Amino acid sequence: MLEGYAPGYAEDVLSMMSARTASDRAGFVVRLLRPGMLVADVGCGPGTITRGLVPVVGEAGRVVGIDPEPGQFPRESTVDFVAGSVYALPVPDETFDVVFAHGLFEHLIRPRDALAELRRVLRPGGTLALSTSDWSRARLRPRTANVDAALRGHYLLRRRAGGDPFAGKRIADDVTSVGFGNVQVHSRFRPDMTYRSLAKYIESRLDEALKTSTTDRDQLASAARSAWSWSNAGDGEFTQCWVELRATR
Repeated sequence: MLEGYAPGYAEDVLSMMSARTASDRAGFVVRLLRPGMLVADVGCGPGTITRGLVPVVGEAGRVVGIDPEPGQFPRESTVDFVAGSVYALPVPDETFDVVFAHGLFEHLIRPRDALAELRRVLRPGGTLALSTSDWSRARLRPRTANVDAALRGHYLLRRRAGGDPFAGKRIADDVTSVGFGNVQVHSRFRPDMTYRSLAKYIESRLDEALKTSTTDRDQLASAARSAWSWSNAGDGEFTQCWVELRATR
């Protein structure tokens, strides 16, 4: 297990991030960038978002992707990829003009420790930019009893692993608590996957948990049955709530 990260973090990142790009996931960050800036993408996964930041900062700038699982990094890239934990970034103090993280904080056991580390590597006046999901505001239609039961099982697994499915709801308070200022928050709703794909994903995670779990088995089994019923009930709509936050060091 990666210390300080919820179990399954790397697998979740790979499955969820493979199709994400800067244009659809980091538009609020791209608007902040200027040629010559030094930018970090922390928890970058395979770097599909990270690579889209490079053209904006240009040859005079630099983009660094940091992730605890270096096996995801592409072999050839214009990004400097570095293996490292968000709790101990392998860079000096006050290095970056902008530090960005997408879909990271919902997987962290110690979010405030991570934010303090992001603040350390930002230059004075530098910008923190985070995109963090908030499952409490996810939109699902139809939202049946089976959908709710399956989601409760999904939340249970996230919390039991040390993550927070509602991290987006709390991220602004956490950012303020470690000394950032000028905190600005905007909620954006976008489709992360199809309604039925979400059901199948949750069902698979619940089934996997049942193979090893010695606690909460009745709830997990019930949630898995609900997820199966959901995935076989027809199509629907799913849009996730992403809390996009900007703050100043």
